[in-house]
Amino acid sequence: MTSKKLATVTTELITSYGNTARNVIQACRVGNARITRYVDQRWASAVTKVGTQLSTEIRNNALAAQQKVSGYYSRSISLTTDSADVAVNKAVEYAGLGVSQVAANANRFEQATGVKALHVLAAAAVPAAVAVSGVASRIEAKSDKLVRSMAGTKPQAKRPAAKRVSASKARPVAKTAPAATAVKRSKAVRTVKAVAAAAA
Repeated sequence: MTSKKLATVTTELITSYGNTARNVIQACRVGNARITRYVDQRWASAVTKVGTQLSTEIRNNALAAQQKVSGYYSRSISLTTDSADVAVNKAVEYAGLGVSQVAANANRFEQATGVKALHVLAAAAVPAAVAVSGVASRIEAKSDKLVRSMAGTKPQAKRPAAKRVSASKARPVAKTAPAATAVKRSKAVRTVKAVAAAAA
C-alpha cells in the first residue's frame, strides 16, 4: 500500500529530525566543555601571573573556587543535555508509533469501506515527503559534521578517483594562442599607422 510507503518515509524523516536534534545537543555539550576548559585555563593563568602578589592560601582558594564553579556549571549542562536527549528519544519513539498507527488505521478504513481516497492522497504526498526527507538528511549530515569539527575529529574527506585518459582518446591540443596574438598585434599596428597618417 502507498500509505505504508508514506509511513516509511515519514518515519525516516522523524528519525532524521531526531538525529539532528541529538547532534545539536551534543554540539551544546562539546561547546560548553570547551568554554569550561578555556575559562579554567584563563583563570589559572591569571592566578599564576599575580601569584607573587598573593599568598599561597589565597591562590589555592581562588583556584578551588573556580573549580567548584566549573563543576556546578558542567553538572548543570550535563543534566540539561541528558534531559533533552531523553525528551528527543521519547518524541521520536512516540511519533514513530503514531505514524504506524495512522497507517494501520488508513488500511483498515480502506478495506472496510472500499474508498481509495486515502490511497490517492498518500500517493500524492509521497514525492513531497521524500523531498523533505532528503533535505532533512542533508541537515542531519551537516549537524554531524559540525559536532565532529567542534570535537576536533574531522571526518576523512573522500578523494575523487583520478580519471585516466587512454592514448587512443587523447587529443592533441591546438596551439591557437600565438596566431591570435599575432592577428591582434597586426591590427594594433595598422590602427596606429592609420592614426599617424590622419594626424599628418
